[in-house]
Amino acid sequence: MPTPAELETHFWTALRKDMTVLLACDGAPPRPMTAQVSTDRDAGPLWFFTATDTDIGEAVASGPKPAVLTFASQGHDVFASASGTLTKDMDRAKIDELWNPFVAAWYEQGKDDPKLCLVRMDATDAHIWETGNSLVAGLKILLGSDPKQDFEDQTAQVRLDH
Repeated sequence: MPTPAELETHFWTALRKDMTVLLACDGAPPRPMTAQVSTDRDAGPLWFFTATDTDIGEAVASGPKPAVLTFASQGHDVFASASGTLTKDMDRAKIDELWNPFVAAWYEQGKDDPKLCLVRMDATDAHIWETGNSLVAGLKILLGSDPKQDFEDQTAQVRLDH
């Protein structure tokens, strides 16, 4: 059974690898976004490039907004739901740090594009689930074991703002 700290580490590792989340805030329904995270530690904040004329860009223009992030890793072995605050943060040093060819493809005028909007999510709480291989669960059922107990032992509520 993984500890909450181990589940949190698995979440950050999976998020760095897969990066696609559903992100929503007050004024903006959930939408797929690419999360960028620090490479040097298992902690936030999370960063998102968007445009000023998107729902999220317009929502954060008037100030910080409560936000929710939902994540499923590519292999469906880590799932998470995190809450926190979404804020527009146009720190040029952070834009320079996070800029890459995939981001650049969305902005015709590069880092100086007037529609460029960098958004920071300060996540506070997350519920993280780690699932076992469904083949293993199937075998346990065949052998008379209840796979639900294993699943219950692989979930944790964690603080992300430490």
